[in-house]
Amino acid sequence: MSDSTPECRDALHELYGYLDGELTDDRRAAIHRHLDACQPCAEPYDFEAELREVIRRKCQEQVPDTLMAKVRDALAGEQATSPVEGA
Repeated sequence: MSDSTPECRDALHELYGYLDGELTDDRRAAIHRHLDACQPCAEPYDFEAELREVIRRKCQEQVPDTLMAKVRDALAGEQATSPVEGA
């Protein structure tokens, strides 16, 4: 990982915001250009992007219907017993 230039420090500092789509279009474009041109910064980006993809694929299991029903019932019960704000 390189952090020898201000551009590298900025790109790596904002890497998670970049991956999460939380940056402005202009900032995202600037980081994209930097990652395309800077292999030392592209390596941590590639790792994090691949890690997120693996996690996304592995976390797609279906929740059993019985568990979903229990959660819905618990939430409905909680909402029914919670005091109404402003009342």
